[in-house]
Amino acid sequence: MKPTLVVLAAGMGSRYGGLKQIDKLGPSGQAILQYSCFDAARAGFEKVVFVIRRDIEKDFKDVIISKVSKSIPCEYCFQDKDDLPEGFSLPADREKPWGTAHAVYAARHIVKEPFAVINADDFYGKEAYQTIADYFKTLPEGCTDQYCMVGYPVANTLSEYGTVSRGVCNRDAEGNLTTVVERTKIIRENGTIVFIEDDQKTAIAEDTPVSMNFWGFTPSFFGYLQQYFTEFLKDNIDKPKAEFLIPWVVDRLIKTNTAKTKVLTCNAKWFGVTYKEDRPAVVQKFQDLTTAGEYPADF
Repeated sequence: MKPTLVVLAAGMGSRYGGLKQIDKLGPSGQAILQYSCFDAARAGFEKVVFVIRRDIEKDFKDVIISKVSKSIPCEYCFQDKDDLPEGFSLPADREKPWGTAHAVYAARHIVKEPFAVINADDFYGKEAYQTIADYFKTLPEGCTDQYCMVGYPVANTLSEYGTVSRGVCNRDAEGNLTTVVERTKIIRENGTIVFIEDDQKTAIAEDTPVSMNFWGFTPSFFGYLQQYFTEFLKDNIDKPKAEFLIPWVVDRLIKTNTAKTKVLTCNAKWFGVTYKEDRPAVVQKFQDLTTAGEYPADF
């Protein structure tokens, strides 16, 4: 069974200052996620499922799906903040949806096969898609609780214009993830990479693997999302900014010996547009990749 690519495209884009999911960055006006879908298609993915907001539906269909669907089948679903498990009601002061794990949860009704999850505004590199597609091929038939992620050295994932959020990872001798901790403020200062928490700065090594939200799951993950989302809401439904995040769920699965997550490595180069100041460099990188023959100028 060929895998599906789930693209998380419902983010508000607040730091970037606009809808970066559909910003025209390629030489023919391509958005980053068009490159992601192009790479997934040539790696053998069967279809793409976009998780979006209802208020961008028309623009998204006109600008993205109309083009991407020419090379790979597309579907989409909505991340609604009131999409909650039975027994819970949306608090009046909740302004945004519930985070990346909630976004994946939104796709539970239309994804029935192994799937990869990515951010819409991150460029992961074609090798990353091939690596994760090859991994899915190695899973024995009936294997349900063996997941994976593509790890990147933290030094290759920073922005020159501010802090970034990354899931900092540790692995065991077999290459399985042992911990993943979301650090919301990582930055290079005076030549050293640090994360900031409670006004304290802690150095981390340049080659520390971090999650860029490129995960590989089987459909069993949706059942765990349901379970852990219920637990999360019991403790956090009254917190207007609390987020239900993929690394938090994966960490729980590891600590309870419920599932294993293999950390995959490859030579892919990540880049993205966390801040609007990142944009010119990304435009240039896509032009360089096109000139080098890695991508057609128009697709």
